[in-house]
Amino acid sequence: MELSRNTYLEVNGKAIQENIEKIISKNPKYKYYFGVVKANCYGLEDENLNITKNIIKAGCNYLAVATLEEGIKIRQKIREISILVLGHIPARYVKEAVKHNITVTVHSLEYLKEILGEKEIKNIKIHLKVDTGMNRLGIKDKEELKKTYNLCKENALNVEGIFTHIYNASSKKDYEKQIERFKEITSKIPLNEIPIVHIPASEALINYPKLEFVNGARLGIIMYGLTDRKELNLKSVVKLISQVVQIHELEKGETVRI
Repeated sequence: MELSRNTYLEVNGKAIQENIEKIISKNPKYKYYFGVVKANCYGLEDENLNITKNIIKAGCNYLAVATLEEGIKIRQKIREISILVLGHIPARYVKEAVKHNITVTVHSLEYLKEILGEKEIKNIKIHLKVDTGMNRLGIKDKEELKKTYNLCKENALNVEGIFTHIYNASSKKDYEKQIERFKEITSKIPLNEIPIVHIPASEALINYPKLEFVNGARLGIIMYGLTDRKELNLKSVVKLISQVVQIHELEKGETVRI
C-alpha cells in the first residue's frame, strides 16, 4: 500500500535474529527458550509473521502469547512449534486451545475445576502458574498448588510445565526473595517430574546465572535490543523514518509552537 505521509516504522528482522542468537550464546544452558510474541511482537509483527519466523529461526523453540486469539493466529500459519498462552483462557474456550495444540496456563485450583467441568476436554497440555509476588495470575499457596497438581494427575492432564514471573528483577534482593518463594510454594509437588520449569524473563535472564532446577527462559523485549546492559552489544531493531517537508529560518525571539 502506498503511504500518504512518507512516514513509516522499519523493523530489522535480521537484527532481532542476531540479538536472540547472541543472548542464547551467552546463556546456553537452557533447554527451552520461549519467544514472547504477545501483542503482535509488541506491535512490530507483519501479516506474514516474518518477525515470529525470525525468532524461531534464531533459536527460540517455544512461543508465548497473551491470549488464545494470538495463539490461534500464529498456529494458522506456523504448525510445528509449541505455543503457550500466558494469560487466562475462559474455561469454555479451552477446547479451542486443545483443537489448535495450544498450551493452557492453569493459575488457580478454582480455574482448573472450571476446565474439568467442561465437556470433551481431552489431551490438554498445561503449565502451572505460580505467583511469587507479582500479584497478578498465579497460585500463591503450597497447599493449593499441591491440590491443583494432584487433580491434574488424577484427570490425566499433561502437566508439561510450571513457571512464575519475577518482578523487579534488577533488584538482587527482590529476585532472591521470589526464588525462595517459588521453592517454598512448590515444596509439596515433585518439581523434578515436570518437564519444563521456566522462571527468568528478559531482565532476570541477563542478570543472574541459571538455576539448577530451571531449564526454560522467556525472551521478551530484550529480543528487540531494549536493555540498559550496553556490554551485551544488542542491536536496535526499529527505525522511524520520515521526510522533512519544510524548513523555517527564524529570527531570534520568535516563537516555535509544537
